[in-house]
Amino acid sequence: MTTHTAPPPRLDTSDPTAPQPLAALTATRLLHQRVLLLDRELEQDNGSSLAAQLLLLAAEDPAADITLLINSPGGLVPAMLAIGDLMDLVPCDVRTVALGMAYSAGQYLLTQGTPGKRYVLPHGQVLMHQGSAGFGGSAADIELQAEDLRRNRDLLIRLTAERTGQSEERIARDSERDRIWDAEGAVDYGFADHVAADLAEILPLGPSGARGRAAGIGGAR
Repeated sequence: MTTHTAPPPRLDTSDPTAPQPLAALTATRLLHQRVLLLDRELEQDNGSSLAAQLLLLAAEDPAADITLLINSPGGLVPAMLAIGDLMDLVPCDVRTVALGMAYSAGQYLLTQGTPGKRYVLPHGQVLMHQGSAGFGGSAADIELQAEDLRRNRDLLIRLTAERTGQSEERIARDSERDRIWDAEGAVDYGFADHVAADLAEILPLGPSGARGRAAGIGGAR
């Protein structure tokens, strides 16, 4: 089942001195700042990578926030639920930020962020729906797949209701078709807590209180 797009950057560890592609270099610098990026469809490979990075950062510093930047059209439900579970289990807060689109699985992960630390950029959008699945096989197989789809639908409705403060009935009704909220609407609905007004709200600050130029993030010390 999917919640409705190239694999994540892979670092070449065979030669630490070899030049790295720009995307991999950027991902490495962001990771050093405890910033994770979901910038494509959530699949098994990049879902496993995000999960591993969450665990790594939590082990390195259980008290420091992790930031998850989201610009995704959706993806696989199992990968989405695994990352959401880890976001709940790690001891550190997880700040979530919708950059351009937090659609489907992206909406779920945005909403799973630590309450009070869920952000949408001013022109970000959030889409919610009930997901879809391609059925195939025998009639018995199709019946089992349909039951799994219903079970996942009910689970996601319950979890989303818990995180947004909306009733399960309203979540079920509003997710029957693709529905998009703008930034202010997403905050009003409960998907997020704030429309980001300043870069300092969504990026980690260095010890001196300024964003680290040395880490390739921008700003000055």
